[in-house]
Amino acid sequence: MINALTIDVEDYFQVTAFERHVKREDWCGYPLRVNDNTMKILDMLDEYGVKATFFVLGWVAERCPGLVREISRRGHEIACHGYGHELIYKIGPDKFRADVRKSKSLLEEISGIKIYGYRAPSYSITGKSLWALEILVEEGFTYDSSIFPIIHDIYGIPGAKRFIHEIETKSGKIKEFPISTIPLRIGWRQMRLPVAGGGYLRFFPAQLIGMAIKHINLREKQPAVVYFHPWEIDPDQPRIRARLKSRFRHYLNLERMEGKIRYLLENIQFSPIYNIINHRYHDSEKEPNIIAV
Repeated sequence: MINALTIDVEDYFQVTAFERHVKREDWCGYPLRVNDNTMKILDMLDEYGVKATFFVLGWVAERCPGLVREISRRGHEIACHGYGHELIYKIGPDKFRADVRKSKSLLEEISGIKIYGYRAPSYSITGKSLWALEILVEEGFTYDSSIFPIIHDIYGIPGAKRFIHEIETKSGKIKEFPISTIPLRIGWRQMRLPVAGGGYLRFFPAQLIGMAIKHINLREKQPAVVYFHPWEIDPDQPRIRARLKSRFRHYLNLERMEGKIRYLLENIQFSPIYNIINHRYHDSEKEPNIIAV
């Protein structure tokens, strides 16, 4: 089965883990590494003959338009990661609409293609910000990949559907491709283990992630989605002074990440999200989720 490979194109100083220590107005003072790191990813994907979805931050696109065009030229899907990498449930509906409208317009103008997909910064479409789905529909998006069906201190909707499904809002329907998890039982307790990539791929052995994806494919007959960031293959990036928890989340096993990605590219079949959603769309429910927004 073909799975979705996704890259969230943002730089090392823009992550939520460092937002208390790096002010947005100071972003321009940090050396950009996202262009070279993303080019390295493009070369790696060419090596394995794999196409992916690149969720590009508008701030990055504005400063690296040639990178956006190169992603498109090499046959990958360009999708929207918002403009300023702000948590949706913190900025509210009006600012969110302005953010995605600005970013979508930038990406379409630079690439010359229509943008269909969206992923929220730090998966911040949660129970507190489901109203964002209606805004996405109104702004012309046809799919979202922001809902992480786990418990977490920053993101997550525990109990949310784990696989591709349609969500109906007052403004229309949008397809959701949730971040991949597998069910796990520890004694009497049931939980969901995140196996989608990012920090979880840096933490767990690549072989375990590969086995989890194959479980989703073979046992549950569903595609998985894997994600990572350009800064995660850059162990030489400048260090940000931050809290121990934030540093642990960000810097853990950076030196091993490229090897883990290569392992997955060698052993798992991948494609852009748009292809999977439009050609392998599955929904086990007869009726879509009805979200009150």
